[in-house]
Amino acid sequence: MRKGTKRKAKAKPEEDQKNEASQSPAEETNSEGPSRNAELDPSRGAAGKAGRKRAKVAKPETETEYFADKRNLEDLWLQVFPVGTEWDQLDMVYEYKWNFTNLEEALEEGGELHNKKVYLFGCTEPQLVPFKDQSKVTMIPVVVAVVSPFPPSDKIGIKSVQRETEEIVPMKQMKMDWVPYIPLEKRESQVEKLKNSQIFILSCNQRRAGLRHLKIERVKKFEYCLPYFYDPLQEDELEQSTVVDLLFPIDPKPVFCEYDWELDELEEFTNNLIAAEELPADQKEPFKDYVKEKVREAKKANREAREARKKAREELSQETRAAYKDMKFYKFYPVPTPDTPDVSGVKILRHNYYCVLSRRILLALEDDRWEQTQKSMEFPNAMGNSLSAEFRISSFYGV
Repeated sequence: MRKGTKRKAKAKPEEDQKNEASQSPAEETNSEGPSRNAELDPSRGAAGKAGRKRAKVAKPETETEYFADKRNLEDLWLQVFPVGTEWDQLDMVYEYKWNFTNLEEALEEGGELHNKKVYLFGCTEPQLVPFKDQSKVTMIPVVVAVVSPFPPSDKIGIKSVQRETEEIVPMKQMKMDWVPYIPLEKRESQVEKLKNSQIFILSCNQRRAGLRHLKIERVKKFEYCLPYFYDPLQEDELEQSTVVDLLFPIDPKPVFCEYDWELDELEEFTNNLIAAEELPADQKEPFKDYVKEKVREAKKANREAREARKKAREELSQETRAAYKDMKFYKFYPVPTPDTPDVSGVKILRHNYYCVLSRRILLALEDDRWEQTQKSMEFPNAMGNSLSAEFRISSFYGV
């Protein structure tokens, strides 16, 4: 054997010894495993034996939260379209959580409208009412229930003081129709089971998001809509109105007023406008011609309406006549709650410009009673705090 070979073999054990001696104290500690750590920290040893289980953290106890069950007709008033409300004011209508339990109770067992076929439409009445130590104009929602075996109308009236003309159009032209209301407990029922629905609501499927695609005139028509109800059994009701709305278009300011062709004398009426500086003197004759034309149009409309009513009466069946005779209107305001303004001081019986009816108009009382009185009169401008009445009315003005 060569000497060099023996020398290399001899050097190898020496290198191994140096490597073993150079091991760090940390490595020596780790090599001893958990036994030594357990001696230094008994708790760690126990945890290691137990498979290093996490300590349980006690959760704070919370009180059980209970939610009141929804009433069967709770969202009924929300489903009814508020006819004639301006689109940008709809959010004001739902600013408060209004309570219409009086309407719900009237429709439930034992109520005035239970088991009767009713048609509901909504509207809003802007009123200055107090709430939480301050008064502000509030859009008060109102629901009117019409008791009738058939839809009380398929027409909508479009009328406002800003419009020179008025229109009576089919409801569907304004995307409105009577649709069945489905109570909460029947929302899962099959359609076939809902055919005998007793509650119908006036609905509008025009979406606010789609308004930007419509012309301004079309959008405004929705805001001027009023339900139109016509009673063919009433004779000559429309002829009792001898007032025409005037909107004489002149610069810089048009003349807006009402003229009664039976009570006003045209010459004197015109001179009074000139004296009040509402009409320029040089427009006197054009204005008089304008008034005469409007009066002719109104008289023609009255005459045509009388002929149409006569024809409609002749074609009515006995059942339909009885239905018109028994048709009733019930007007519901929200009931007082701590979270909503108190509207008890601003309730009114006036109903709708286009109602030409002889009907019982009743307001729901908070104590679930219904009061009725019989009067023969033209509908007044306001009824103050009157709560219910039966009227023979030639016309209603405003919603």
